[in-house]
Amino acid sequence: MFYWLYELLAGYDIPGIGMLPGITFRSAAAIILSLFITTIFGKKLIRILQRKQIGDEVRDLGLEGQMQKQGTPTMGGIIILMAIIIPTLLFARLDNIYILLMLITTAFLGMIGFVDDYIKVFKKNKEGLAGRFKILGQVSLGLIVAATLFISEDVKVREHVTDENGTSLSEIVVDPATGETTTQFVMEDVKSTKTTIPFIKKNEFDYAWLVAFAGDAASWLKWLVYAVAIILIITAVSNAANLTDGIDGLATGTSAISGATLGILAYVSGNVIYADYLNIMYIPNIGELTVFIAAFIGATVGFLWYNSFPAQVFMGDTGSLALGGILAVFAVIIRKEILIPLLCGIFLIENLSVVIQVFWFKYTKRKYGEGRRVFLMSPIHHHFQKKGFPEPKIVTRFWIVGIILAVITIATLKMR
Repeated sequence: MFYWLYELLAGYDIPGIGMLPGITFRSAAAIILSLFITTIFGKKLIRILQRKQIGDEVRDLGLEGQMQKQGTPTMGGIIILMAIIIPTLLFARLDNIYILLMLITTAFLGMIGFVDDYIKVFKKNKEGLAGRFKILGQVSLGLIVAATLFISEDVKVREHVTDENGTSLSEIVVDPATGETTTQFVMEDVKSTKTTIPFIKKNEFDYAWLVAFAGDAASWLKWLVYAVAIILIITAVSNAANLTDGIDGLATGTSAISGATLGILAYVSGNVIYADYLNIMYIPNIGELTVFIAAFIGATVGFLWYNSFPAQVFMGDTGSLALGGILAVFAVIIRKEILIPLLCGIFLIENLSVVIQVFWFKYTKRKYGEGRRVFLMSPIHHHFQKKGFPEPKIVTRFWIVGIILAVITIATLKMR
């Protein structure tokens, strides 16, 4: 909105008007407004939730201090959604396909989580929205994202032009000012199913390679494989974030760390100079996502003001499903989805701990007649609670691990 305001006022001599189109300025404004919404309006919303008695019914799992959280307001994810959507609408370019896709993702998964929380709180059904409907929603979003990336002509990556032998073509460019000549590779913007793979010198992976055997059908079959991968990624990360939201501040802080890292990756991928220097895939118009992720960071950090131990509000599925889905779709859009197991390692560990626990329990029950457990309790953060670790220590240590994984993720830009 403010970008269009600049276009309307650009002809007038207004002090400071030239800052409006800059991504850096708009990102800074988005994060400031997002923090303002979460800290100021968040407090008012918490009071409304308290008055409406929209509290969380905590099941007694035998964890120390758990029952003291009984009645803590939930559905606080509404605060996060507002703090992401409003700054994005104000400061991002709404004609950018990637911004529109992220807004759809935020609202879509936020609505699914809201319905789940509504059923739990107002219908007094502890199971909430049936799992199959959550999966259906996540699959539907995956199809929307995949179809957009396939259909939209605004979604392209810049690649080397090659000859029939696969050799990159080059051209001689003359500097009009100095007359000096330089040799540059010929580049073009194309539709592509390529993504980034870490630790490999030629760090690009093309989903088309998985269907190379299909001959002429590979041209459309690769998009089908790509769509399946996107659906699996969105479903996995969204549900993993939901599992991680079990103790105060864990999912919120972890999401903020992952979001900041993805913001850096988006910025360098959308800047032709940095992309060339780092020898990574350049994606035209992707830099605009820096504004969105700035709002995301502000929303999660600001929400920690009330969600850190002892929490004054829980985000509920309204927030956790949206946070995970946002990170997943953002990574897919900037072609860094293969980095998710590394970047979102905390989410992965939480998810795996549940899978391992359930599998081992069922296996030993069939074999020995009684179920046995690998962890004292899953997800794994509850295992450490059972071992006597206080919540703040668990959360802080998980954050430290998340920061380490984030640093390694950024380092993959050069570690090949």
